[in-house]
Amino acid sequence: MRRVVVTGLGAVTPIGNNVEAFWSGVKEEKIGFAPITRFDATDYKCKLAAEVKDFNPEEYMDKKSARRMELFCQFAVAAAGEAMKDAGLDMEQEDPWKVGCAIGSGIGSLQAIEREYGRLVEKGPSRVGPLFVPMMISNMAAGNVSIMYGLKGKSLNVVTACATGTNSIGEAFRTIQYGDADVMLAGGTEGAVTPVGIAGFTALTALSDSQDPERCSIPFDSERSGFVMGEGAGVVILEELEHAKKRGAHIYAEVLGYGCSSDAYHITSPAEDGAGAAKAMLNALEDGGVAPEALTYINAHGTSTHHNDLFETRAIKLAFGEHAKNIKVNSTKSMIGHLLGAAGAVEFITCVKEVQEGFVHRTVGLKNTEEELDLDYCRQSCNCEVPYALSNSLGFGGHNASILIGKYKD
Repeated sequence: MRRVVVTGLGAVTPIGNNVEAFWSGVKEEKIGFAPITRFDATDYKCKLAAEVKDFNPEEYMDKKSARRMELFCQFAVAAAGEAMKDAGLDMEQEDPWKVGCAIGSGIGSLQAIEREYGRLVEKGPSRVGPLFVPMMISNMAAGNVSIMYGLKGKSLNVVTACATGTNSIGEAFRTIQYGDADVMLAGGTEGAVTPVGIAGFTALTALSDSQDPERCSIPFDSERSGFVMGEGAGVVILEELEHAKKRGAHIYAEVLGYGCSSDAYHITSPAEDGAGAAKAMLNALEDGGVAPEALTYINAHGTSTHHNDLFETRAIKLAFGEHAKNIKVNSTKSMIGHLLGAAGAVEFITCVKEVQEGFVHRTVGLKNTEEELDLDYCRQSCNCEVPYALSNSLGFGGHNASILIGKYKD
């Protein structure tokens, strides 16, 4: 198997529109929660979201391109551009057929669906926009990034709900391992803070109804009441090791293993015993040749819903036994909310930075847990060696994905 390293990072998040701002926000324990501004939420039970602030698409593309992209695509193009610049990736020096793209979105554009359905009902079928379908479908993030930057290799749109970002990076990792590409832009993107998006997740009783930004997204806390909808994108450059070394690229970390499973249990609830998520974690460790007792840090899916946090805790205990008590477990969603299809990608970037800097962030807002939630959920940030980081993502439908990264060693 060919070795795969991370050479570039790009992010658009509720606490910063680039990686530097995002990571500074993480270390400052900044939260991105505020009243919804995308639409009038007066009549909605859920009134808070983690929106991206001050995003101007014309800073990343021309006006015509911006008009032909929905928000989730604009986020992806912006994050991809930052990642390419960070990696120093010059497409004029690359074989474009060996540079691919795996950027997924769990939903695509609810904005386009709402807008064009309104036109259909109010003005008739002839008034539906001719670009409705290509602007709405979720694969257009990968499509637009490939078009914008001239990527002619494998182009994928993985859709596994909230596991999308992690699966996208994992499938890009496999693509390079097996020689189908030398470089992959990989990650996830989402922009679903819309009336039907908020109403739908509220009807599912998945969203927090707290109106206190300090207490709305509190993973592993006994008062948790649901997740907060976030938006944004995370894109990373994955590269075959020798290719990266040949062009003198900066190497952040190495991707070591990737594991998946299916709960085969329920369309929204994780398996109650955590067996599916446990298997994904162990598969990733086995794939990376890392013993379970060597792992000391997990970036949890940690949504702040009752079921997820309880069942993910059970999964960690099932996978690691007594060693689970020695593992630091945190949730980046305590600051940025749940970015759905982009969540795993932004959390992967968090893991890369933590491994690089020897720092594990606090689970912000966590005060008190409950009897069965008895792991080390990082009540305080800490400066400590992070030789390996395991990132978990769990999606509606029972999708479980874990990806393992570690310090790069020549």
